[in-house]
Amino acid sequence: QVQLVESGGGLVQDGGSLRLSCAASGRTVSDRAVGWFRQAPGKEREFVGSINWWGGLTNYADSVNGRFTISRDNAKNTVYLQMNSLKPEDTAVYYCARSIWTSPSRQTNDYDTWGQGTQVTVSS
Repeated sequence: QVQLVESGGGLVQDGGSLRLSCAASGRTVSDRAVGWFRQAPGKEREFVGSINWWGGLTNYADSVNGRFTISRDNAKNTVYLQMNSLKPEDTAVYYCARSIWTSPSRQTNDYDTWGQGTQVTVSS
């Protein structure tokens, strides 16, 4: 059974950067795609981006495309979310999740294991 733990969240000013990490333990995630999602207060969880099993293919939500970058280090069993040019509307709890597939997916139903989330707050 795999466990996912996110870290790296915090408070940052408008225009700042953060890098989130998603560390897997118990089992490898190197054979699966991994996604990042976020949920703001009063809103539904939404897709942020995902990366395929070996890291050569990514896709992103339109709202973060060009500002956020997902990467992975399978030797460390860790996936990263680099967030640049952060905006107040990026404030949310960010979750990573392991897909049931090897290719990226935007659908929450394609993910079977979720982390506990890390808070990102962007001040104006």
